[in-house]
Amino acid sequence: NEGADSTHNPEFTMLEMYEAYGDYDTMRKLTQELIQEAATAAFGSPIARRVSRDGSVEEWDLSGDWPVKTMVGALSEALGDEVSLDTPLPVLRAISERHGLEEPEGADAGMLLEELYVELVESRTTSPVFYKDFPKNNAPLTRLHRTDPRLTEKWDLVCWGAEQGTGYSELIDPVDQRERFSQQSLRAAGGDDEAMQLDEDFLRALEFGMPPSGG
Repeated sequence: NEGADSTHNPEFTMLEMYEAYGDYDTMRKLTQELIQEAATAAFGSPIARRVSRDGSVEEWDLSGDWPVKTMVGALSEALGDEVSLDTPLPVLRAISERHGLEEPEGADAGMLLEELYVELVESRTTSPVFYKDFPKNNAPLTRLHRTDPRLTEKWDLVCWGAEQGTGYSELIDPVDQRERFSQQSLRAAGGDDEAMQLDEDFLRALEFGMPPSGG
């Protein structure tokens, strides 16, 4: 449901999984364990090997528990100044302009924060980090955060300057999901290439019922 680029391509090898009665925390732990076990099976220890542009082989330690940071917390660290969804829009626009970012049409605080996160946090992350708790508007399939309904229970696993995986507490409420799809379809009609369409088959399946799940 997204366009293809150097870090998102439908042909990439992928594993998709769900856990009934799990959430984004259980999926995060499972994802880390799967990658560490796969690395150990391949190399004898939890490491990753990557060929750099000059042909040399870089080795990365994947052992232990990987850091977990909130998206806005990591962005605040990168900026050296605290920002959040409560930061006034003109302030976020000024920060975006200062870093040479173009403001998406109709951008709200969540969209600006995420644009800054991609530029200043994701692209500069080398070893594995889980960044979590993303704004609602950019995560249409994700359950609302249990303490802040402006956020969702979603994480991105980032390494080598790019997203390597994503996970969330699944949105299982068909009424909420229909509202989110409707908002997304309006964005798609306005020219947003990454917005989703209304999916009646998916909504009907949710109406039959789905247990709380992580995915």
